[in-house]
Amino acid sequence: MATHKLLLLPGDGIGTEVMAEVKRLIDWLNAQGIAHFETEDGLVGGASYDADKVAITDATMAKAHASDAVIFGAVGGSKWSAVPYEARPEAGLLRLRKDLGLFANLRPAVCYPALADSSSLKREVVEGLDIMIVRELTGGVYFGEPKTITDLGNGQKRAVDTQVYDSYEIDRIARVAFDLARKRGNKVTSMEKHNVMKSGVLWKEVVTEVHAKDYKDVQLEHQLADSGGMNLVKWPKQFDVIVTDNLFGDILSDIAAMLTGSLGMLPSASLGAVDAKTGKRKSMYEPVHGSAPDIAGKGLANPVAMLASFGMALRYSLDMGELADKLDAAIAAVLAKGLRTADIKSEGATVISTSQMGEAVLKEMQALHA
Repeated sequence: MATHKLLLLPGDGIGTEVMAEVKRLIDWLNAQGIAHFETEDGLVGGASYDADKVAITDATMAKAHASDAVIFGAVGGSKWSAVPYEARPEAGLLRLRKDLGLFANLRPAVCYPALADSSSLKREVVEGLDIMIVRELTGGVYFGEPKTITDLGNGQKRAVDTQVYDSYEIDRIARVAFDLARKRGNKVTSMEKHNVMKSGVLWKEVVTEVHAKDYKDVQLEHQLADSGGMNLVKWPKQFDVIVTDNLFGDILSDIAAMLTGSLGMLPSASLGAVDAKTGKRKSMYEPVHGSAPDIAGKGLANPVAMLASFGMALRYSLDMGELADKLDAAIAAVLAKGLRTADIKSEGATVISTSQMGEAVLKEMQALHA
């Protein structure tokens, strides 16, 4: 049986609590001989700053490069609001994405039937929702140069951020979206703002070219990003795979997250290019929710997004799709039984703690392997 090397980076706040539930699952899979994982722990974010005065050390980055997948919790909190900008907790996450070359961010928005009433939208709008947002993660306005604030005198300042994309960056993210669509509903919606942004003009042009050249079998449509945001709230089931840039992807994926009832439910994957020699790609998996320092240490956090992120690692990095399916089924079964953490509680449901939710999911996994 192949040994898979995982680097676990719990981070800050509830990151440590939800990661504990992934560790519990990994220990059980190892003990049962279902899989063989070697895990290492590392510090990132505020926890790393407290220990080493940086958001992630070079040694931890080396471990990330050597792993088959990085499993990441959450970073940040007001405790570190005064640290130097380059050492802020989020800088650890940005360095991981940049240094590992994780250009493709996959954010599924799935509405479990048991949670349709937790969404702020009507049940019929979200029930059975299953969409995938593919966000370009290492280009665009978050990384473009120049990025400056200049003092103009007379009490005036000027801030500049640069939105920049090369055609190869758009080409490779489009291919990730089309390949995913072929395994799903076979439809890709590309979102940009070609009506007001030159980067949007190039984005639309390159996506159209990639489609015509290699993916004619997949349905492609284009929507302006603002109109796409409206349609996500109006009738989200019209979408299958949405591909978009770094800035719009950040916004649109958070909109999609709330369609499902709670940020605490949603996983994500960040993938690099396939290595020509090994056939593997660098990867990192993390829940969409933040470090939620206000509830940290209280057992209130929902570990489902963290567990589902591990499920995405099984699917996209470790070639264990069948096990990922079982984990998804276990999560759905727990929710169908009316067990809820505080963030998704509803009338008549049983509210349980972080560790009780992790235990319940593990119990369903055990039943599926009995």
